[in-house]
Amino acid sequence: MSLFRKEAPAAHYPVEKPDAEWRRELPPEAYRVLRQHGTERAGTSPLNKEKRPGTFLCAGCGQPVFDAATKFESGTGWPSFWQPREGAVGTTTDRSFFMVRTEVHCANCGGHLGHVFPDGPPPTGERYCMNGVAMTFRPEED
Repeated sequence: MSLFRKEAPAAHYPVEKPDAEWRRELPPEAYRVLRQHGTERAGTSPLNKEKRPGTFLCAGCGQPVFDAATKFESGTGWPSFWQPREGAVGTTTDRSFFMVRTEVHCANCGGHLGHVFPDGPPPTGERYCMNGVAMTFRPEED
């Protein structure tokens, strides 16, 4: 087994597109993160400072993935949540960079969102450390 191997998410999702279409539709940095499993630079996402009530959506397909009520300040430089919306994400094992992590992807399109770690706050104890460029934010309507 290679130290750089990444186990691929499920092969089929409700939203599937050829790579060329993803590349055309997504901004370059979003494509790099969502489709090529990249990571944005810490502290660069405007979503880090987002505090309004609302919903975080997958930037690839628009599926709601996190509620703003589950967001917390982790001090890591990436938007962090203690729980995803039910059925919104899936996980796979990521064995890249000489470590084993749990990768989080959109359950609707398979886009790479980030990783989950067991050092979050109650009630789950989990920290879903997400790439802001992999999501958009829809504020709650007044």
